[in-house]
Amino acid sequence: MDPKGRHLKLNDGHFIPVLGFGTYAAEEVPKSKTVEDTKLAIDAGFRHIDCAPAYGNENEIGLAIQSKIEDGTVKRGDMFCNTKLWVTCLQPELVRPALEKSLKNLHLDYVDLYIIHYPTALKPGEEFYPEDEKGKAIFDTVDLCATWEAMEKCKDAGLTKSIGVSNFNRRQLEKILNKPGLKYKPVCNQVECHPYLNQRKLLDFCKSKDIVLVAYGALGTQRPKQWVDQSSPVLLEDPVLCAMAKKYERTPALIALRYQLQRGVVALAKCINEKQMKENMQVFEFQLTSEDMKAIDGLNRNLRYLPFHISIGHPEYPFSDEY
Repeated sequence: MDPKGRHLKLNDGHFIPVLGFGTYAAEEVPKSKTVEDTKLAIDAGFRHIDCAPAYGNENEIGLAIQSKIEDGTVKRGDMFCNTKLWVTCLQPELVRPALEKSLKNLHLDYVDLYIIHYPTALKPGEEFYPEDEKGKAIFDTVDLCATWEAMEKCKDAGLTKSIGVSNFNRRQLEKILNKPGLKYKPVCNQVECHPYLNQRKLLDFCKSKDIVLVAYGALGTQRPKQWVDQSSPVLLEDPVLCAMAKKYERTPALIALRYQLQRGVVALAKCINEKQMKENMQVFEFQLTSEDMKAIDGLNRNLRYLPFHISIGHPEYPFSDEY
């Protein structure tokens, strides 16, 4: 990590800001609000922006970044923008066209990081969630190693600086790492990770392979009704986190974010207003004691808010393995 503790070095030599701005919106938001929120996030100090075609917001994120470059707030080199390869584009010949489409939407020449969103391929086509007449997802079969080779070619072509994966389990990571003729290792694995699902074993495995774990849902997700069981406990109402928030005179969200940073995990924070954005930047202003870190470790209950239920039953469904 750099001296100020704001970046981690990736296994390809590039650096990733340890605090990212998550842009998935659980509710439909006006496009103009996405642009404004992203501009406010950059003003608040966020330099790492996480987006995806499946979030339907690349164009707006791109406009916000462009606007902040034009008004002199940041240079392109200050920003770390990543997007993802959606599950309907995992066939190797679809990888580069998907990235080129994202770049066009983002108004960028390159992204800093391109990630395979999920290992569970769905039928290629215009639909994000292709379904049969019974409303069941239509699975596709793809060799993830062939998909990875196409990702490597995107890096070689300069369309992305780094390449990584998301929602991969240990077995799927090993498949890539053990691939004959592997040119680049994944730099990261972006997974759901928070005190109720602390991913200890997956984190240890990733660290042993010099792969950075990136935490989404680090604040317990936005609990979108279509994806999350509404009866599950609300992370930021946890009594241990709330007591620590009082002790450190911070918010429970800051305690949850600081926890990740101290374990060497990159954390994505979803903020709904400018106040939260500025508050979350305070994560660099304090440290948790090792006793408090242990107490937060003790909250783990392997609770996955986002089991991506539409792909349950897929041969590559990642969450059936222990980790």
